[in-house]
Amino acid sequence: MAQTHILIIDDDQAVREVLEETLVNEGYAVSVAEDATSGVQMVRDHPVQIVVTDFQLPDFDGLEVIDRISRIDAKIIPIVMTGFGTVECAVQAMKAGAFDFITKPFDPETVIVVVRKAVEFQRLRQENHLLRKAVRDQYRLEQLIGVSEPIRQVLDFVEKVADSDSTVLIQGESGTGKELVARMLHFNSSRKDRPMVPVNCGAIPENLLESELFGHEKGAFTGAANTRMGRFEMANGGTIFLDEVGEMSLPLQVKLLRVLQERAFERVGGNRTIQVDVRIVAATNQDLEKMVEEKRFRQDLYYRLNVIPIVTPPLRDRRSDIPLLVEHFLARFNDTKHTQVTGFAPEAMGFLAAYDWPGNIRELENMVERLVVLKKQGLLTVADLPEKIRHKPARPAEMKEHFIRFTEDGIHLSNEVEQYENQLIVEALRKANGVTARAAQLLHVNRTTLVEKLKRKGFDVKAQLDALSN
Repeated sequence: MAQTHILIIDDDQAVREVLEETLVNEGYAVSVAEDATSGVQMVRDHPVQIVVTDFQLPDFDGLEVIDRISRIDAKIIPIVMTGFGTVECAVQAMKAGAFDFITKPFDPETVIVVVRKAVEFQRLRQENHLLRKAVRDQYRLEQLIGVSEPIRQVLDFVEKVADSDSTVLIQGESGTGKELVARMLHFNSSRKDRPMVPVNCGAIPENLLESELFGHEKGAFTGAANTRMGRFEMANGGTIFLDEVGEMSLPLQVKLLRVLQERAFERVGGNRTIQVDVRIVAATNQDLEKMVEEKRFRQDLYYRLNVIPIVTPPLRDRRSDIPLLVEHFLARFNDTKHTQVTGFAPEAMGFLAAYDWPGNIRELENMVERLVVLKKQGLLTVADLPEKIRHKPARPAEMKEHFIRFTEDGIHLSNEVEQYENQLIVEALRKANGVTARAAQLLHVNRTTLVEKLKRKGFDVKAQLDALSN
């Protein structure tokens, strides 16, 4: 870890020397300046993390020092020294942005404690910054993996509406990435540095959901021993994500409608109206229009939520994305599980592309994790796949339709040709009952040519036939 650099600004030489010796002995790099002007210039010329400045200086005071160094580098932490009894100066300095103050005459141990607190604060602030950056990077738009037309439409839509404050309703089957889309909306908006607060409306008991959303006052109900802030207050300035909003009871829907209209509510058991600045993103795997017709969801709330609708496509409608998703999951699990699985054999990938994935991306992710844990290293073949995926082998015509889909960016011809060749070989082996000589005849190639292709591609003919016979 880099050595913390501290600048001392004081017109008293004795004070400078005591502080310098004290802080150097603690392992800090220390520079000194006898007036504010030279101190500010040092900040311009050299990286400084902490500035310890006297309040009364010959050229200008500590408040001006704080203002000038914050303009140069807002991350610098200022600490102000004031004369005994000048509490009002200390108060002014803290209001101006000082981290803490030291009263003269001072005890060196007091200085050490204050500086240590400042260093720790800076470390935590930097750590928080890096964590926030990591989260933002994780939810960049390009992290929505896929090149298929359905997912490109979602990506384009998210890009257009992310920085809007309009309410968004995300609809789609379970496991299609609704929460991922919600987080992308937040972390690509101007609210990205404020909280995103998720609420799973289907996982919280109905009698507790109102308190969870809006908070409660002390004594509002049995067990309410203290006043509690709700999720809407926690999300103030940021985004609240209401997952499975279709599970919300009708009485609670009325209260949510008011928040959507007025951005205001009262805590349970309270009478003070609380205003919030919050963006609302809701998600559901239910057909809300049908629920409105059946009187199970309020029509006015549905229209308030459905200002900007986004539909996350099921995986069966974006089969050309499966190889990309598999590659992404393999890389992640190899890293986290410390395994060395090199990939899926072409015929195994064909089975993945033909399967309908009722659990969508979540099911695919779970399957890849399971196979990585079991296989640990090497190439995954058809024999490694779960029986339900091997049950219905893909046919070339079906797979061609799934894989060859032009996007605005086009396709990789060599990849498509390779995929189609693999599919033709699989079908020929099926028709030839695994006899390579007969399969070669069906493909009008030499047997040695086919054998070499099978070796190069890593085909497991026996496993392929076993799968096809299921």
